Amino acid sequence: MNRIVQGDNLEALRKMATGSVALIYIDPPFNTGRRQTRLRMKTVRDETGDRVGFGGHRYRTELVKDEFSDLAAGEAGSAKPTGYADQFDDFLGFLRPRLLEAHRVLAPTGSLFFHIDYREVHYCKVMLDEIFGRDCFQNEIVWAYDYGARATKRWPAKHDNILWYTRDPKHYTFNLGESDRIPYMAPGLVGAEKAARGKTPTDVWWHTIVPTNGKEKTGYATQKPLGILERIVRVHSNPGDLVLDFFAGSGTTGEAAAKNGRAFCMVDQSAEAIAVMEKRLQMKAEKI
Repeated sequence: MNRIVQGDNLEALRKMATGSVALIYIDPPFNTGRRQTRLRMKTVRDETGDRVGFGGHRYRTELVKDEFSDLAAGEAGSAKPTGYADQFDDFLGFLRPRLLEAHRVLAPTGSLFFHIDYREVHYCKVMLDEIFGRDCFQNEIVWAYDYGARATKRWPAKHDNILWYTRDPKHYTFNLGESDRIPYMAPGLVGAEKAARGKTPTDVWWHTIVPTNGKEKTGYATQKPLGILERIVRVHSNPGDLVLDFFAGSGTTGEAAAKNGRAFCMVDQSAEAIAVMEKRLQMKAEKI
């Protein structure tokens, strides 16, 4: 049964049955020290505007009132949602009990995908090695993208890290044939037939971020691309399996699961996230 749960994810995890989840994907706060907010913009034709568009016409940019902000504000009793402070005094201390529960609820052939960035990935990997066992670490997937500001005093950081752990070191769900295929970087070297078919991905996934003006965009600050989640869901679970995301945010994991015949359980404490997911997944949340 599909579920959206609003509440403390540790409490929600403790209520779940041992070995009941086939696949867990989580994208926890990255402990960046910055406040994460959701801003949406539109462009309006204005010959005195601040940017130039198609045909040389000028446009001005305006902040757009986000429909989800009103929903979340009403739920939270606040006049204006302000996002969340992505900063923890003890980041690993916050994560550890939740990951211990994640290990418990995983099915014998289940997988955990832990999405983090370069600031914390090395600390988190050591902790996950302790919880799951080093032999249950399967891959570090690098999600590479090319968007955003360019640093001038160091190489621009344009990737995230996704750590893949399994409940069992040798027996786990991995349906490589269900993966999407990607183009060869040098198609002329492999021949026309192979080039037309493409290849399965490696541990470096080149995929754009969610386009600012794309249909997929919900306006949620840390929304991840549906293509990334669909690849994980198709390869690492089977139809009918339960997929869990207990830092669910905009609910991309739930949409990927639903589109591919899996059940989902999405957990988040934020009224803002819940409002986005209810609209996106067309169902009401339950509170704990």
